[in-house]
Amino acid sequence: MFALALTASGGSGNSASATSNQSSIDGGHDVNSSEAASEPEEHGLSPKAVEIARPLGFPITNSMLVSWIVALGLIVFAQAATRDMKLVPTRLQNFIEWLVEGMHKFMAEMLGSLADRTFWFFGTIFLFILAANWVGLIPGVGSIGWGYNTSHGFVISQPLLRGANADVNMTLAMALIFFACWVVWSFQEVGPLGFLKELFAPKGESEGVLRVLMVVVFFAAGCLEVISILFRPISLSFRLYGNIFAGENLLEAMSKLVPGFGWLVPIPFYFLELLMGLVQALVFTLLTAVFTMLMCQHEGEASAAAHG
Repeated sequence: MFALALTASGGSGNSASATSNQSSIDGGHDVNSSEAASEPEEHGLSPKAVEIARPLGFPITNSMLVSWIVALGLIVFAQAATRDMKLVPTRLQNFIEWLVEGMHKFMAEMLGSLADRTFWFFGTIFLFILAANWVGLIPGVGSIGWGYNTSHGFVISQPLLRGANADVNMTLAMALIFFACWVVWSFQEVGPLGFLKELFAPKGESEGVLRVLMVVVFFAAGCLEVISILFRPISLSFRLYGNIFAGENLLEAMSKLVPGFGWLVPIPFYFLELLMGLVQALVFTLLTAVFTMLMCQHEGEASAAAHG
């Protein structure tokens, strides 16, 4: 438009022509740039959950919805298996008895008598993480929702469902719940004074200058242990979140690797993610159990376990 105004006012024809050509080129670039900018870029999975509803001002995300579905499914399964207990168990009752007894025996070998009071947490957290990991692999989770059309096809920008453990808020909440339970169990088993002695008191027998040196060394080591304890919820949450989120991105990338065969290429990786879901549930449960054992196990039990 600026070039046309110069021509109408009797400006130099060459100048106007050059300006007009330049404007046409610039204008063409502007049009192309605006068209390119108007089309959203294709991207991978969002690192955070998407809000899908806000009833009464309470935000509900797609990962929260999946966590509720998993929790409800576990409750219904447990109720169905234990509603009518029989001496000759049905298949469902037999399966849940085998599962619970096997987990309790495993935890008892690690925690001793403490397993009776803590099994409710470790058994529940293992089953919930395992079920959430596997439910996140069901076709439709992450691939049904709202999106937009691009030159590469339809892209889901707001999935209706998202893996519960692919949300760092969920994994951090579980880690913080364990941290609170760990503090309570520690105080119940060894008391506040025993808790401090376990962290800062020197171990073994020594006398004289060596005793003073051991006190200083173990106090410094206790300070480092406190820092380690405070970082445990972060390490637990990010380990689980990182592995599950990376698995979802892997499946997403494999589905787009070969056009036209997006349903076929990820199949071997689904079996890998099924195994990874089990491994991550075991890792989270075993780490929390080990942290509990290290603080709550009495010296007599510890020495017996060491010699056993």
